[in-house]
Amino acid sequence: MQWKTIFKKEMLEYWRNFKWVWVPLVFILIAIMDPISTYYLPKILDAVGGLPDGAVFEMPEITPVAALMMSLSELSMFGVLVIVLMSMGLIAGERKSGVAELVLVKPVGYFTYISSKWGATLLLVWTSLIIGLLTSWYYVNLLYGDISFGALIQVIFFYGLWLTLVISITTFFNTLFKTPGIVGFLSIATIIVMSIFNQIFSHKITWFPNNLSSHIGDMLDSGSTSGELWGTALVTIIIIVALLFASLLAFRGKEMAN
Repeated sequence: MQWKTIFKKEMLEYWRNFKWVWVPLVFILIAIMDPISTYYLPKILDAVGGLPDGAVFEMPEITPVAALMMSLSELSMFGVLVIVLMSMGLIAGERKSGVAELVLVKPVGYFTYISSKWGATLLLVWTSLIIGLLTSWYYVNLLYGDISFGALIQVIFFYGLWLTLVISITTFFNTLFKTPGIVGFLSIATIIVMSIFNQIFSHKITWFPNNLSSHIGDMLDSGSTSGELWGTALVTIIIIVALLFASLLAFRGKEMAN
């Protein structure tokens, strides 16, 4: 009952600050931005002008898979940034204002408090991801060619694990610091370091979470789910669980020290 109560409170808060409106809209915009702009780029250049007389601008042929991967690429940049910015005060803000102490004296379990907030953010992000990728899938099928709905479901599931990891990273730093700005900075810095690490060692560590997007692309090209993709998904889930456990330990230690 405590978990459900805090979860509902977060849902109500998201309605009041319009996150249930603007977050899905932002995800839609991010997901369709590249596929649509790339398709109409030759027409835009032709309408705007500026090319020498007789010059012809020809775009290389883009496959449906490449078009859908454009959406994932943009979500990996701007979508992740949106998630960090909207969740960097998830727990840190309430700890700083003293609200967390009022809730915990009910008494409410530490893990109940953390997991309910994590779950509410997860629901918002997954809903926004589904809406965004459904919109992108519609335009990709309309402009570039067919991608099956079954393939889209797989993309949503596997890529959703990456965004779940981002939420878990931000939640972990929320339990360590009371300043949302520090939480946001460290979350983004961690994701950047992970990306750099993956670029250096991706040929050796194929199951690193940052490889999810590339494995998803291979899945769409081949039409089958590889062992590397399943392995990466499993490693990602393990890291998510470990981060939640570490968040519990860190939060409990901080609150008991206070």
